Order: sequence, then structure tokens, then C-alpha cells
Amino acid sequence: MPASEYNRDQLNSLIIVRDFINNQPTSTVEHIKEISIPYINYRAGVKTFHDKYLSDICTVKCFEENKSACCNREGIATFFADLVINAVYTDEPELDRMKKVLSREMTGNKCVYLTEKGCLWKYKPIVCEMFLCDHAKKALKEKGEPLHKKWNDLRQEERKYTWPDKPVLFDEIEKIFIAEKFESPLMYFHKSPGLLKIKSAWVSDRI
Repeated sequence: MPASEYNRDQLNSLIIVRDFINNQPTSTVEHIKEISIPYINYRAGVKTFHDKYLSDICTVKCFEENKSACCNREGIATFFADLVINAVYTDEPELDRMKKVLSREMTGNKCVYLTEKGCLWKYKPIVCEMFLCDHAKKALKEKGEPLHKKWNDLRQEERKYTWPDKPVLFDEIEKIFIAEKFESPLMYFHKSPGLLKIKSAWVSDRI
């Protein structure tokens, strides 16, 4: 079976990102890294939480029992900025591996990025990173209300980067590429009717 539409969109967007990185001035790539620092720090905090409180749960459900509603989907939703941030912080050989898996024929319903050694992303798509299956939610709540509150606080903090009721990082990254005439179907902050509606509130306030 040929590569899915999901794989093609992911592959084409990855190619766009790598082309941009390889042909733009170093200062432009460094600018993307600089404006992403708060987000990278946030992701480090999320990873610490995952490693400490969720890794045992998720390892069993995703890798041993194959019960995840996330990793066992053919593809998880990704934002264009997910690809950009991952690419500017990832070595070329690792990006080559991502390109290779996206280029192959479909092999089942498992997420294309999921290998025997885990996810190919250095920084997973934020939708994936913040997804908890019902089992994980229940197990986390059973560990105590403070941990449950901490996870909810992390989810709220995510909105600072991805919820465009004000200028946010993911929208800004798309603008950088659009200004250089790059286009991708994953540029949801400029293409999704739902996100454009959210953006319209703060945009109208600035007019």
C-alpha cells in the first residue's frame, strides 16, 4: 500500500523545513532557537514530570500492551512548528531517519514515528506529548491531587505557546516561513478555521 496522505503531508513539510534551515542565514535559524527557548524549557519540565510520574504507566500501555489510543494510531496531529522546533534541535542523521520512515509504504495502524526504541522525535509533537489515555489519567489521579493539579498546570502553560488568543510561538514560527514563501498544509495557525477564529479576537483589537 502506498504512503498515506498523512505521511505525504509530514514528509513534504519535513523537506520544506530542512530546505529552509539549509538555505537561510544562520542568524535566521538562531532566531528561531532563541524565541523557542521558553518553550524548550517548558518541554524539559514536562519531560521531567513524564519521567518521574508517567513513564511506568505509559511504557506498559504503549509498548507492552499496545493499548494506547495515541501511539497506535496511524498518525498523530502535528503542527508545522512541531517539525520546525524538532528540526533545529536535531542532528541530520536523525532527521534522515524520520524522512526514511515517512517515505515507506504503510505498514499498519501504529504511528509511523514509533520504533522499537521509542519515538523518533527529539521533541514530540505537543499534541502527543500532552495526551494521556484514560488509564494514565486514572493512575495519575490515584497518585494524589497535587500531582493531578501539577499536570493540569502544565496543560494550561501549554496554551502560552499554542493557543492563539494572543501572539504565540507556534503562530510566529509559521509567519517566519510564510514570509519566505514556504507553504505547508500543517500551518494550521494560518489555515485552520478554528484557530483563525481564535486569532481574530486579538488581531481585531490591534487594528
